[in-house]
Amino acid sequence: MFKATLPTLIFLSITRADLSIALNPGLLVFFLMATVGTFCLAWVWAHFRVRRENRGVYVQGAFRGNCGIVGLALAANLYGDYGLSAGGILLGLVIISYNILSVVVLLAYQHSQSASPGKILHNILHNPLIISVVVAIPVAALNLELPAWVMTSGDYFASLTLPLALMCIGATVSLRSIRTHSRTAMGASLMKMVTLPALATAAAWLWGFRGAELGLLFLFFASPTAAASFVMVKALGGNDRLAANIIGLTTLLASVTVTLGVFVLRSSGII
Repeated sequence: MFKATLPTLIFLSITRADLSIALNPGLLVFFLMATVGTFCLAWVWAHFRVRRENRGVYVQGAFRGNCGIVGLALAANLYGDYGLSAGGILLGLVIISYNILSVVVLLAYQHSQSASPGKILHNILHNPLIISVVVAIPVAALNLELPAWVMTSGDYFASLTLPLALMCIGATVSLRSIRTHSRTAMGASLMKMVTLPALATAAAWLWGFRGAELGLLFLFFASPTAAASFVMVKALGGNDRLAANIIGLTTLLASVTVTLGVFVLRSSGII
């Protein structure tokens, strides 16, 4: 999944994004700054409150949202074509920034490997998800049309990603592991679904974003932890049970926190 179906899904999502519609450099710059900011806040908090061997998994679970599936779907549902096109463009930045930051923080606490700059750079450059982004961007920018049979076959193959991810997560989650990591998993989940989305959305409002742009930012930051985070933790030898628990808890919380957040923002008239 990490080396095949997920990169295929990412590649197809980016190649279908219309770069000429709803391209907002200011939105991209703010999202990148806010992503790095929330990442740093989660890491600082984890440094003082989380056991060292779980810090990397905690930080990734607290900042990395499922923008490619949940965030983009919600954006399309709320804002139609604009949500899909603007979200698709934003998704390219999401994938690059999330994967680079995730590799950095996970390698920083990996027992079997050192977190030297060279090692981090090697893992980033050879990350299948990042490679798929690098290959897809020129295709989207040049409006290259791939053969219909390639796109159709790719869609069938990419559609395996979410079921496989859910099967892996479901097989890893257990009541015993939830009890063992309950405090850490719940802490990361509340930070992901409540604290960081609230801070990022407030910062976006102060920055001057309103309407659909502010709504899009909220949906991306308020998305539950990405299933891809489990895949990356598993691939890099981290605590995959903790990662699975965070994904499960944030997914359960999302039905409440995202709905409540959209209601409050719409009631106040700012989205």
